[in-house]
Amino acid sequence: MQEIILKENERIEEIQFAKLKLIQNPKGFCYGIDAVLLAKFCKAKNGYRAVDLGTGSGIIPLLLCHSAKFCEIIGIEIQNEVADMAKRSVRLNQLEDVIRILNIDLKDSCNYLEMNAFDMVLSNPPYMAKDEGLQNLGNIKAVSRHEIKTSLEDVISSAKALLKPHGHFYMVHRPHRLVDILCICRKHRLEPKEIQFVHPKKNKKPNILLLHCTKYGKAELKFREPLYVYEDSGAYTKEILDIYGK
Repeated sequence: MQEIILKENERIEEIQFAKLKLIQNPKGFCYGIDAVLLAKFCKAKNGYRAVDLGTGSGIIPLLLCHSAKFCEIIGIEIQNEVADMAKRSVRLNQLEDVIRILNIDLKDSCNYLEMNAFDMVLSNPPYMAKDEGLQNLGNIKAVSRHEIKTSLEDVISSAKALLKPHGHFYMVHRPHRLVDILCICRKHRLEPKEIQFVHPKKNKKPNILLLHCTKYGKAELKFREPLYVYEDSGAYTKEILDIYGK
C-alpha cells in the first residue's frame, strides 16, 4: 500500500464498527453522527452505482462500502484540501477500486458523469442558508455548513440528473428546512417516499431529518419510527449503540 502522508493538524481516526480509518482535521469540519445515520438509513444493494454530493472527508462512501458491495461510488467535493484528504482516506482503506473522489463543483457533475445512470445519490449538504450566522465566507467550516458554494436546489437538481428512473435519493438535513426540501424535491420529480426524524432525547424536538425519495416515484410518504440519540442519563440509546455496533 502506498504510504499515506498526514498534513498539518491531521489525524487518523479509527471507525471500529465499520473497520475503517478516516483522516480528519479538527481545524476543519469533522464528520458527525448525521453522516453515520444517513449511511445507515439508505437501502444499499450489491452492484449499485452511487454518487455522494458534497462528500467532505469521504465518510459516507467509506461507510457504504461496509454495508454492501458497490460497483462504484463517486464522491464529489468542491474544496481542494478536503477532497485531497478524502482521496487519501480512500487509499488508506485500499478502496480505490470502488471509490473515486472528484474535486469538482457538484453543479458540474453532469459534465463528468453519465446522466440518468446511477442507482443511488446521497447528500449531507450544508444545512444553513448563506446568511444564517455566517462570519467567514472562505473558512472550510463555513463552506461545509452554509450554502456558500451550493444551494439546496443545486443538490436536488443534480441528484435528479444523475439518477436512473426510479433511482433513490437519500439526504440528511435539518427539520426547519423541511418545507423547502419537499417542495424542491417534487419540483425536480424526486418524490418523497420515507422520512425519519431524529431527536436528541425523547422530550426534545427533532434536530435531524432523514429523507428518501425516488425519481418519478408515485405519491406516498411513509414515516419511520422516530430515532432518539440519548437517554436522559446522557448515554446513547440502544438504537444508536446498535448503529455503532456496541
